[in-house]
Amino acid sequence: MPQMTMVEAINQCLALELEHDPRVVVFGEDVGHNGGVFRVTDGLQKKFGELRVFDTPLAESAIIGTAVGMATYGLRPVAEIQFGGFMFVCMDQICSQAARFRFRSGGVFTTPLVIRTPYGGGVRTPELHSDSMEAFFMNQPGVKVVIPSGPYDAKGLLAAAVADPDPVIILEHMKLYRSFREEVPAERYTVPIGQAKVVRPGRDVTVFAWGAMVHAALAAAKQVEAERGIQTEVVDIRTLSPLDEETITASAAKTGRVVVVHEAPRAGGPAGEIMAVVNEQCFYHQHVAPVRVTGYDTPFPPPAVEDALIPTPQRIAGAIIRQMDES
Repeated sequence: MPQMTMVEAINQCLALELEHDPRVVVFGEDVGHNGGVFRVTDGLQKKFGELRVFDTPLAESAIIGTAVGMATYGLRPVAEIQFGGFMFVCMDQICSQAARFRFRSGGVFTTPLVIRTPYGGGVRTPELHSDSMEAFFMNQPGVKVVIPSGPYDAKGLLAAAVADPDPVIILEHMKLYRSFREEVPAERYTVPIGQAKVVRPGRDVTVFAWGAMVHAALAAAKQVEAERGIQTEVVDIRTLSPLDEETITASAAKTGRVVVVHEAPRAGGPAGEIMAVVNEQCFYHQHVAPVRVTGYDTPFPPPAVEDALIPTPQRIAGAIIRQMDES
């Protein structure tokens, strides 16, 4: 089985989907001739032509508005927004149009649209490039929100998103694009949307995370096991909307201690929703109240100080140890 980076896995998935389904089109800023700013779409225009893979003007509202029309009338568009912070420009097209067509038409129309965008800190980008946008879209009914943490899931979740009848937003953490390789099947496969995954079993504390924070959580789990013998279960949420409440509550009930980790700002962040699920569905299994390790309630800072915002394995390890000591 080949070893791939996340960039390679996504590129291969797009090629397979374009080959498999003539309705699939891929477009966005610089995705054609240049292959995208991260080269995720490298070589696809040459292979499939300018009608299937093409560049757009620098106009995010036009990109998604066009994609909505395409999807409503039978195509399977995969639109790239060059960086996560640029999603603010097309919120109307996503939330007022794409997310509502099924509801507004009484199920007559669906919008099988995929929106891919890189996000996340740790790579020293300019302003509006690293913002974690997941909470905005979790609050919008009709949109699914997916965040892979590695190449295997990135390929499988993207394939599932292309096949999905509803809009799916895939947030791809920039730091993970080329940071490691893992085994990825060369053939087409899907990873189900809406299913979390236990990536490290444990008995004492559960850490819920997604994207790059899965790897920070795994590093923290290794640290506290070495220092204190604490067995930490790490759950990769993978899909934030819809949440896999069954896996969340099963793990929280088993360990009785919960830490939720994300880069997004703390107030109104996804951690609050996950903690609410834990409190509502398995309150009496908890030995101590759930806690959050998150970004701060500030715009994403300049590159020189961004490390102060991003949750580290050390911060996560501290939260795990406090959960044990306070229960």
